[in-house]
This record gives sequence, C-alpha cells and structure tokens, in this order.
Amino acid sequence: MNLLDDSIVPERARGVKEEAREFAREHIEPNAHEYYQSGEYPWEILKAGQEAGLVAQDIPEEWGGRGLDLAQMLALTEEFYRADAGIALTLQLASFGCEMTYEYGSDEQCEEFVRPVAECEQISGLAVSEPETGSDLAGMQTTAEKDGDEWVINGEKYWIGNGVEADWLTVYARTGDDEDNRYGNHSMFIVPTDVDGYEAEHIPEKIAMRASKQAHITFDDCRIPEENMIGYEGAGFMMLADFFNHGRVIVSGHGVGLAAAAIEEAWAFSHDREEFGRTINEFQAVQHGLADMLTEFESARTLAWRACEKVETDDNAGYWAAMTKTKATETAVDVSEQGMQFHGGRSILEERRISRVYRDARIPVIYEGANEVQRNLIYRQAP
Repeated sequence: MNLLDDSIVPERARGVKEEAREFAREHIEPNAHEYYQSGEYPWEILKAGQEAGLVAQDIPEEWGGRGLDLAQMLALTEEFYRADAGIALTLQLASFGCEMTYEYGSDEQCEEFVRPVAECEQISGLAVSEPETGSDLAGMQTTAEKDGDEWVINGEKYWIGNGVEADWLTVYARTGDDEDNRYGNHSMFIVPTDVDGYEAEHIPEKIAMRASKQAHITFDDCRIPEENMIGYEGAGFMMLADFFNHGRVIVSGHGVGLAAAAIEEAWAFSHDREEFGRTINEFQAVQHGLADMLTEFESARTLAWRACEKVETDDNAGYWAAMTKTKATETAVDVSEQGMQFHGGRSILEERRISRVYRDARIPVIYEGANEVQRNLIYRQAP
C-alpha cells in the first residue's frame, strides 16, 4: 500500500519526503523493534539522521540549517512516524525549542546556541510541562527571578524530551504574578544543562515510544546570565502559542504516520490470515472495517495538509492547528485499535508491529496539549 503518496503534498516538499522515506527504510524500520525492546536512546540513528540532513533542518540557512518550511517538515514527519514513532520522536526532539531562539532571540544567541544544533554538534530541548501542570501554560510555577545581571531559576519540569541528553534547553518560567494579565507572567530562557543547580533524571520507563527519553528536571538556584532571556520579559506565553500552532501541525503528522502503519499491518494480515477456509478479508465485516479505517485516514491526512497551509499563511492558525492535531491523533488511536482487533490473539504479542503502533498511538493524543484542551481551542476560535 502507498497511503502516504505525493499527490496531496506540495511540490516543494516532495524531495524532502523522498529523502525521509529512504532514510526511514534504511535506518528506522530495521531497528524499531530492537530499540523498543531495549529502551535505549538511538544515538547511532540520530547521528545518521544528522549526517543525512534530516535532523534540525527547520533551522534557517543563516544559522546552519536547510530552512525547511512547515510543509517540508510535515512531509518528513509522515514518513518517520510511519516507520517508528519512538525513534522518530528522538530525531525531531533533537532541535526542539530552537525555533523560539531563531524567531525571537538575538543574533548572538543564535550563533552561540542554534548554530551548533544545526551543525550537529549539540542537541536541544524544550522545558514547559511541570509535575502538576501539563496543558495550562499560564499556570506553570517554575520561577525565574532577577538578581543583578543574572536570572535565578527554581522549580521543576516534567516530561521533558532530552532533559538528560541535551546540551541546552529552552525553559519556560514565571517572571511575574499579575492576576489581571495571566498571559504576561512567563518568559523564555536558554539554560545550558551543565550549569550548577540543574539536575535531570530519566522518567521511569514508558509503555510506548521507548526510544525517546523524557526527564524530570529540578532547578535549585540555577543561575544563568541575563542575556539568556529570549525576547523580552513576559512574552513567553505568546511565543509558545505561536510555536504550538506549528508544532500541532507536525503532531498531526505523528498521527497520520502511525495511522498509515496500522492500516498497512491490518491490510497485510487480513489478506493473509485464514479462518473458516478463507482469508479474513473476504468477510464483509472485515472489509467494512478496513473501509472505515481508510476513510478516517484520508480524512485526517487531508485535514493535516489543509491545516498546514492555513498555519503557514496565519489564517486562523490556532483553530486549524488544534483541529488537525485532534483529528489525526485520534484517528491513529482508532485505526490501531481496529488493527489490533483484526489481528486477534496475535495482536498482543510484543514482536508484532501492530502492538507497538497501538501503544505509540496513545501518546500523541496527550502531548502538545491534551485533545480535551484542543477542543476548547477549536470551539473558542471557530470562524
């Protein structure tokens, strides 16, 4: 099956898509099960992705990247997540948070921090979520207080990709406490992970996306220079709002890729598995199930590419980003569950790709803003 065909993809993104597909076939697919079992960080695949020019390449050319746009990143994402979500997430998190610096930061910050990521010398991360606060950006409690020519950070962050592995993080922290301006109380900071007062440990092993590592971070009087603030004080919430509009389009690619993988497995299995003297695809109930899976997949993918265009042109971006993130990730859950049902008892075997896809599909409905929050955004921003 060729569910991720080029017909819906803008021409400018097709070359990158083909690069990503070839890389996924050579490096991701053959190693996916091994890394799921071991739960190890896939350093070798990350290095291969960097050398192939497929990691951190949304960074602009002036700072060492390829300047891939949103459509090109979505095309790449479909292919990576179809091959394996855990490894794909590691590859995409290697430059997570850099956008904040190259969009809002100074040239000096970009030269010192962004360029090494683009040139594959460092990896970054983004620290927003906290142990007691996930989707409420205005409710984050980690603080940054000015002390002379330094900022002093105290608090905790949770579920932070590359919190242990990264060379530096973009950290979202509270710098104000104005009850009348709840969306102007947070700022963004660049925090090297080797500074005093920064401690990170891996979160206990997950049931899914095991090749991607998340961390629990503690800041204990963590001091950084005042010039490590990105943009200006109080602008953190608005920076993240724009960042997440782009990010949610990419997460829709996570869902599309996972859904494609689930359908491929269900289609192949149902055309091979025999029951009552015939392959199970000959039963009408199975045919209807596969038809529903394909219909939902095409609906989700079409919405993803429409939303991509809307966000690129800033046409009610928040509405479209929330809608496509919700639709694509829930489609991945639904079709992977149906794929499990078609596989019967074999579906629960660890070695089966469908079981890995099923577990992985449960994660994107939560990250980048839980889908319940996305529905609030869709309603509030409806045209």
